[in-house]
Amino acid sequence: MRQCWGTDAFVAQAKSYQRLSDLSSALYGGYTAAMPPAALRNQPICRWHEGDFVQGFAFLARKEHRQDRKGTAYLHLELQDATGGMVGKVWADSQAMLGRFEAQSYVAFEGVVQRHREELQLNVRRCRAANDDDRRYGFDEALLVPTTREDLDVLWARLLSTLDRVERPPLRRLVEETLAAHGRELREHPAAKSIHHACRGGLLEHVVSMLELMARVCEHYRELDRDLLLVGVLFHDLGKLRELGPMPGNDYTREGRFIGHIVIGRDLLRERCAAIPDFPADAQLLLEHLVLSHQGTREYGSPVEPMTAEAIVLHFVDDLDSKLEQVRKAKENASGFQFLRPMGRHLFLGEAPPAPAVPPEAEAAVEERVPVQPALPGLLPED
Repeated sequence: MRQCWGTDAFVAQAKSYQRLSDLSSALYGGYTAAMPPAALRNQPICRWHEGDFVQGFAFLARKEHRQDRKGTAYLHLELQDATGGMVGKVWADSQAMLGRFEAQSYVAFEGVVQRHREELQLNVRRCRAANDDDRRYGFDEALLVPTTREDLDVLWARLLSTLDRVERPPLRRLVEETLAAHGRELREHPAAKSIHHACRGGLLEHVVSMLELMARVCEHYRELDRDLLLVGVLFHDLGKLRELGPMPGNDYTREGRFIGHIVIGRDLLRERCAAIPDFPADAQLLLEHLVLSHQGTREYGSPVEPMTAEAIVLHFVDDLDSKLEQVRKAKENASGFQFLRPMGRHLFLGEAPPAPAVPPEAEAAVEERVPVQPALPGLLPED
């Protein structure tokens, strides 16, 4: 499954790379009918399309030995860069089976993008561990860490501005001390492993979006306790700071597997409230309920279901923001009707935009400016 985050800085730099029609010759010492006539070198994952032959670098988030329904062994890989991620498959006849590479590390790879069950995946032909010598071929860790498209400093300023609306002194102090204790992690942490906001700064982006929407909801429904809801948004996913590791690994911690972010978040709330003398017990109880019930149902992990108006609103605002983020990312990768696995349904992502017309003379000019790049060491057949 491909996910695309589309950071402006990475996309801008990626524009310097062009489609190399003669890369196959550079890689293999000659083109054969079994090889595609063109290749994409160091292109961001979000620009890959079905049928593309791609080569470059990525962060390998996962590597697992699996078997298909016929019992055929293969490697399941999850590749990431700053713009997104895609599943890779290494079959028994692939030279990548002989490569030395491990999960939670950077790799050099090549393969063909294929479609399987309505999702794109990479048929990996070769793969090896990336090294410092690869920097002359374009290897750069900063380009391989999925990151929010938003400016982190701007997001942080928006967070502080919205939370400044909290009026009751005990709750204001709770906000201030929580940000002092966890603000550094909150700025950088992902909001999820894969489904939504699964990138550096993703948790901050998700919380800020919810805070600003929540403030507007409270303006419309004036009977709601705005202070309680704004603080509830801050704490609802705070447990993910300990449930998930930081980017680029972004995998579940031991504590996260055993306990989960909901209960961890409730524990963090209790810790912060205990540090404030005479913190009102009724407010703490209502905040704990917001954290524990924000997933909506026991089926989705909440030990209790929303029992207050504020808890109902928090659940739906959280659900709305996460689902719209999934749709937004899906639209960056595809159009028409597509099956979104987390939602369990087909969604219409709009019509495909018309391809821009490029004059033949412009294409020729680009080809003349594109130099033949050397092949990546270790991906050649003789290696």
